[in-house]
Amino acid sequence: MKLARSKSPAFLAAFAAIFLAVASLFALPDYTLTGEGVRVRTVGVAKIEVYRISHHMDKLPPTRSRQAVIDMDTGKKFVWTMLRDVDRGSIVKALRDAYALNDYTDATKIGRFVAAFKRDLKAGAEVTIEYDPRAKATTVTVAGDGTATVGGLDFMKATWRIWFGKIDQPQLGDQLIARLP
Repeated sequence: MKLARSKSPAFLAAFAAIFLAVASLFALPDYTLTGEGVRVRTVGVAKIEVYRISHHMDKLPPTRSRQAVIDMDTGKKFVWTMLRDVDRGSIVKALRDAYALNDYTDATKIGRFVAAFKRDLKAGAEVTIEYDPRAKATTVTVAGDGTATVGGLDFMKATWRIWFGKIDQPQLGDQLIARLP
């Protein structure tokens, strides 16, 4: 009886190599958690926890500073988890006010970004803001609601300034870089 040699192991190995090579082109970056904190809104003497936020980066900046994080053109993202219900109008107003506080005035880009918030946010809802350095675009995704992508390095920097620039809770920016070396 003559045994036939199978070509399938060689074919499968070649297929696997090609698959892995192509898949690596589309792989998501490996993000490093740079820090996390809780956004607090102060009303009179009361401090109200609004959302838990974490910040992640594909590559880390050469210096540990909030400005270095803002300026770095690399994959990065914020993830919020709402700790309480907040109406849509309050979220949109807070974002618009934060852009204004940081001297960003492109109303068209801001409008496109806040349009992703279509409904009130309930406790437990998640919001992701992610920058793609290849596309030079910032995408906001409101889980179960909306998404928007806004182009431009200027818009990414303006968005990152909301938490790392001028903010009424400056310790939050420090917490978001606390794990940087």
